Amino acid sequence: MLEGVNVALGVTGSIAAVKTVELAHELRRQGASVRAVTTSAAEGIIHPWALEFATDNPVVTEITGSVEHVELCGRDGWADVLLVAPATANTVGKMAAAIDDSPVTTCATTAFGADLPIVVVPAMHEPMYDHPGVLDALDRLEEWDVAFVDPRVEEGKAKIAAEDDIVTGVARATTEQTLADRHVVVTSGGTTESIDPIRTLSNRASGRTGRAVARACYVRGAEVTLVHDGPNVPWATVETVESAAEMLAAVEAHADDADALVSAAAISDYTVESSPEKIRSGQDELALELEPTPKLIDTIRESHPDLPIVGFKAESDGDDAAIAAKAREILDRAGLSFVVGNDTSVMGEERTRALVVRRDDYDVFEGTKTALGGRVADELAATLAP
Repeated sequence: MLEGVNVALGVTGSIAAVKTVELAHELRRQGASVRAVTTSAAEGIIHPWALEFATDNPVVTEITGSVEHVELCGRDGWADVLLVAPATANTVGKMAAAIDDSPVTTCATTAFGADLPIVVVPAMHEPMYDHPGVLDALDRLEEWDVAFVDPRVEEGKAKIAAEDDIVTGVARATTEQTLADRHVVVTSGGTTESIDPIRTLSNRASGRTGRAVARACYVRGAEVTLVHDGPNVPWATVETVESAAEMLAAVEAHADDADALVSAAAISDYTVESSPEKIRSGQDELALELEPTPKLIDTIRESHPDLPIVGFKAESDGDDAAIAAKAREILDRAGLSFVVGNDTSVMGEERTRALVVRRDDYDVFEGTKTALGGRVADELAATLAP
């Protein structure tokens, strides 16, 4: 996700600085190169040697005659982005006032002048985060196109965001915005049909691929609505659903203002009339009468004939040609932009093998589901390009 990206990591004096070793490791796992810059307050919390170990680069602890701020964040500097994580109330206020009295704020002043992307990750006690002056400073930075990864407000603290969310924010700041000003609705994971208050009918879908597609669309500039039975994420509007009917209703609610729909969810093909009470066990036989659920892509296509839709098709047997043929059946039936086909053996796995099927040809993809999300988002961007 961050392959080839150079990140200048500004570390300030929040207790959350203890998390920057693992943050630096995660940035590097995603392909980035990292060089750390610290304030003197940060050094009282985490030793520069720890950051040197985590980044595999010397740490800038002071600005010397080598003009480290220009070498890192100047117009021809090393960095592709300045990431200030954690950012204290003190540093946020100084950045907004163009005060550069620490290596981090001096790098920030330089980055603003050089038009370098800046990502700020606030972390402080909640009353400080709610201070009118801090809020004004955050607003000013936002006006200056600073990107924020919002904190998790818990236990009276505005805690530093999760590493995964910070990586996502850095990726959006450094990736070509090929889906800017687009609203993409993505369905993900499985659906669950209730048999009674305890028992359900469902499937083995993990939702990894759908979430990866949604995240990749966000990274490329899209406004994303994620419809799934899963966790909230800070980079998308999440509609939490359980059944196939709920998923269809949620998609219909957003389809009018969508630029595209990616139907990656493994939606139940059948439902059952749910018993309001638990069905007693111990019966010799129990028959469930299954009823087919409406096909989401067909229903949305009927009501939105011009909406670009991406479909997914999983098959349990057959070679690539057979999977591609099955994918083209739904592509032609519902007038889809393209279809991602795969064998069911990859469900729940971190890696996948998939076909990106168009009307006349298909490509074979092998890799992580995160990378597949990027491949799908790029194909969608090409489809939506004027």
